[in-house]
Amino acid sequence: MLRPVATDDDRFYFDGWQQSRLLVQHCRGCEAVRHPPSPSCPSCGDAGWDAVEVSGRGVVYSYVIPRKPSLRGLLPSPIVALVDLSEGVRVLSNLVGIEPAEVSFGLAVQLEFLTVEDGFRLPVFRPAR
Repeated sequence: MLRPVATDDDRFYFDGWQQSRLLVQHCRGCEAVRHPPSPSCPSCGDAGWDAVEVSGRGVVYSYVIPRKPSLRGLLPSPIVALVDLSEGVRVLSNLVGIEPAEVSFGLAVQLEFLTVEDGFRLPVFRPAR
């Protein structure tokens, strides 16, 4: 499995996965919550930030189902979703626990962590109960 390559700006994000936490940046200057991670706030330019955990609740903003063969050639195509989190940021992840024909824009989803090779955890979303 390909693993993310972390930088100083986003290491907290990927490290959070291993603790089953989805973390985003919170600007100390203007209080904005932002994702994806960046060295300074796009709203005010402040370089100070804290990592904050988000709820993992959101809705499907957009999605795609790639039709090319998977990397392993045998797995079904994943449902790749852009999720609007209730905190006001968007994250890109896979959607699980649903058939492709049942996915819709605005579908309420909830975060969970999937343990894959070597105990590595990945954030995924499934339809909210």
